[in-house]
Amino acid sequence: MATEEVAKPSPLPPYPEMILAALDGLGDKNGSNKSAISRYIEGKYGELPPAHASLLTAHLARMKESGELIFLKNNYFRSDAPDAPPKRGRGRPPKVRDPNAPPPPPKPASTGSGRPRGRPPKAKDPLDAAVAQATAGMPKARGRPPKKAKTESAAPAPAGDGSTPVKRGRGRPPKVRPVVPSETAAA
Repeated sequence: MATEEVAKPSPLPPYPEMILAALDGLGDKNGSNKSAISRYIEGKYGELPPAHASLLTAHLARMKESGELIFLKNNYFRSDAPDAPPKRGRGRPPKVRDPNAPPPPPKPASTGSGRPRGRPPKAKDPLDAAVAQATAGMPKARGRPPKKAKTESAAPAPAGDGSTPVKRGRGRPPKVRPVVPSETAAA
């Protein structure tokens, strides 16, 4: 006879059942955190797989996504528990209306009453209309317009007598050196 070891089924229930049993067993109205659930499972079932921490984390996340558990303030609640907090949507909650306050007055219809919305249209200039009509078939040029060519003929060299202003070049002007009379010229 061969002594074969038959793989006996795991004595542990599935993780979702253990988690729900832990939440019921702990019975905290503020919910139970992951470490409390883990301690409860370890205490009750004893021999757990070496990957217990990662299995517990994965099953808690899956149950949270499926809606079996509610996760609030780092604690897990059963979704069907009577003391579970209501599930909130994303974003800012709506303002609470006072039931004794009078209803707000209805808004007037915006058709024809008061000012229209948006920027007012530009005034129609007859000259602009004629230019727009003349250039209607041509596409509008893009970018900066080119510089206009100089229409003056070659300008004469400016005189330095002060009668006409001298056009300065760009940047800082060069340093003017004073003329010092040399001693050899005087002798």
